[in-house]
Amino acid sequence: MSWGTELWDQFENLEKHTQWGIDFLEKYIKFVKERTEIEINYAKQLRNLSKKYQPKKNSKEEEEYKYTSCKAFQTTLTEMTDYAGQHEVISENMTLQITAELTRFVQEMKQEKKSHFHDGRKAQQHIETCWKHLEASKRRFERDCKEADRAQQYFEKMDADINVTKADVEKARQQAQARNQMADDSKSDYSSTLQKFNVEQHEHYYTHIPHIFQKLQEMEEKRIVRLCESLKIYAEVDRQVVPIIGKCLDGITKAAESIDQTHDSQLVIDAFKSGFEPPGDVEFEDFSQPMKRTISESSLSNSRSDGKPEVKFGSKSKGKLWPFIKKNKGAGPEDFSNLPPEQRRKKLQQKVDDLNKDIQKEIDQRDALTKMKDVYIKNPQMGDPASVDQKLAELGHNIEKLQQEVQKFQGWLAEVEGRLPARNEALRRQSGAYESQNTSAVSNCAQDRESSPDGSYTEEQSQENEVKVMTTDFDDEFDDEEPLPSIGTCKALYSFEGHNEGTISVTEGEVFHVIEEDKGDGWTRVRRNEDEEGYVPTSYVEVYLDRNAKGAMTYI
Repeated sequence: MSWGTELWDQFENLEKHTQWGIDFLEKYIKFVKERTEIEINYAKQLRNLSKKYQPKKNSKEEEEYKYTSCKAFQTTLTEMTDYAGQHEVISENMTLQITAELTRFVQEMKQEKKSHFHDGRKAQQHIETCWKHLEASKRRFERDCKEADRAQQYFEKMDADINVTKADVEKARQQAQARNQMADDSKSDYSSTLQKFNVEQHEHYYTHIPHIFQKLQEMEEKRIVRLCESLKIYAEVDRQVVPIIGKCLDGITKAAESIDQTHDSQLVIDAFKSGFEPPGDVEFEDFSQPMKRTISESSLSNSRSDGKPEVKFGSKSKGKLWPFIKKNKGAGPEDFSNLPPEQRRKKLQQKVDDLNKDIQKEIDQRDALTKMKDVYIKNPQMGDPASVDQKLAELGHNIEKLQQEVQKFQGWLAEVEGRLPARNEALRRQSGAYESQNTSAVSNCAQDRESSPDGSYTEEQSQENEVKVMTTDFDDEFDDEEPLPSIGTCKALYSFEGHNEGTISVTEGEVFHVIEEDKGDGWTRVRRNEDEEGYVPTSYVEVYLDRNAKGAMTYI
């Protein structure tokens, strides 16, 4: 099967068909270009969508992402960004492997097609020229034959006429002979030209044109093969990103499976728990006996015989069951005393952590400048060592100031944690009488909060009651219990004055024995000697537990 033999006379149709093939290839290139644009736009829209729903930094929305459901959604947004990236990869690969390659191939095809059809037209013009030359030789031979025939007839006529002179007859004879000679020459030329034309025609239709048409056929088949390969690449480009897209989708599924509704519920408790006791029953006020009227008691009080203090409502809050949840407007006090105990403890702990981070940053800067100063001292040509002294002094002052702030907030934190029985291991082991008195102290906290003009929570009364509670039987606890064995050692990072019962004062750098590690309440039980032991804030000490006790662990 060959175009050269089967389509030897379809020069114009082949030209139209090959042009159609090039146009079709350009049409496919346009299709792929539009697909790549769609992929790019889709990826851009996905990225914008993911960015739109990302939580804003340092905003309330960012705080909400502590919940596992919100974290799963944030993971989904991240995976969608990666998902969008794969569509960008599709667009890039299609552009490089299909669009660019086919565009270059089309240009080559156009040049090749132009060259082949130029050779074909040149061959057509050559055979047409040979044909015209043959026709001219044929017409000349025909004309010379007719003229020779007329000259012969004229000679014969002159030779038969007795009235014509002999000279005229001779002239007519010579003319007839000349015409016959011309006819013979024309015949020979025509015969030679015909032979040459037949050879040229045979070469044209059996050699030149088949060769050109064969090249065109190869060009067309190459175009078809290239289109076939491009279609395979088109599918392969998509297939290559399927595993990565699958991983993105698996990441979303894994994030969804990591959602823990119980954990989220606990986070809600941690975020909003006040630490107050629920209100007691409202007592009946008998107004039918005027002489026995009593002052109205709040919904938070029972009789004092039950171990709970009375709480009275002011005129503005009369009838309210939860006066202590009133929110302050504007900035609160520095020690967060306007917050309920549990929330205050969290705020103070967060403040301590932030200050420690700031201290570490300042220390890192100081260490870097110290190294730089040492380099300047060893290599004076690199800089003046005195140039960093001012900055080092500023950093030292900042570190000292931040450490003072940390001590201040840690003091408040220790004070709050000492008042929360749920936060102190020693207090959890107190008698039922202590628990009753502690409930009374918490109720007093609510009373003090309500009694303040701006509705903020105050802790003076609470502190007095708490001190009374902690004095009951606290020393007896250590006397009754057998001495606990040492499970490690600790070194005080900061000084701490233990004002509350059950705590112990420490000095920075002092070393103690650890007899009870932190149970999650922020306190570590230590012993100075055989007779003196107590609790210190875990954040104030560096703890080294023995390997044979609890495993090697360090708390800083």
